[in-house]
Amino acid sequence: MNIFIYDKTFEGLLTLVFDSYDLKIIPDKIVRNENFQASLFGEKYEVISDINKADRVWKGLSVKLSEEGCQKLYRAHLSESEEADMLIFKQIRNIFSKRHNIERDYRDELVLGIKNLSRKVSREACRMLEFVRFQKTADNIYFSPISPGYNVLPLIGKHFRNRLNDQQWVIYDIKRKYGLFYDLKEVSEITIDNKYFSALSGKIEETVLSDDEKQFQNLWKEYFNSINIKERKNLRQQLHFMPKKYRKFLTEVDKF
Repeated sequence: MNIFIYDKTFEGLLTLVFDSYDLKIIPDKIVRNENFQASLFGEKYEVISDINKADRVWKGLSVKLSEEGCQKLYRAHLSESEEADMLIFKQIRNIFSKRHNIERDYRDELVLGIKNLSRKVSREACRMLEFVRFQKTADNIYFSPISPGYNVLPLIGKHFRNRLNDQQWVIYDIKRKYGLFYDLKEVSEITIDNKYFSALSGKIEETVLSDDEKQFQNLWKEYFNSINIKERKNLRQQLHFMPKKYRKFLTEVDKF
């Protein structure tokens, strides 16, 4: 058994594809570093991410696919599902083996599998655009915790960069322990110590909140209550449009 191990980045996976062709070895199993467990069986190949190798594979895909077709592969990788890596690897080999564009041939199980994963990630990214809530800190940085089912931060940064370009903000993925920081010039990836906010709720400690943040939070709650007709309260319907996993970060709603 040939086991390929890589660093879980998309560049690393593209490098893995390049190395597989270069070595003329097809992996029987693809494992991310963090999930690898040593075994007496199988030949192990450790992949070192190489931007040049990854770029060559990506350019080759760009010739074979539309821009959307390429992005589907990227979004499928962001799903972090167990089957995603091998599915993407097989699909890339499938793409390179054909003379024509196969990205819409949904009779092919690989094409359909990539489409389904990509669609799930896209839906989650859209949800994040709706449910991000910022808390203003004492140093005028707006902080928002999220914990999406998929790794959608790379997909939503541009939206907030365009919409909130006049203020500094951080959107932090508590589940994956990294975030995006906009400093009024560019968006960069960061990791931060969570001693000033709850790892469960994402709520910032009052000592680092701005003076008017609590007032804004109260206004959010009052607004939500004012448009919520008690006699017509339908929790099942609320949960349909706003699942529990998003509610814990929303200032205006009850957490249940």
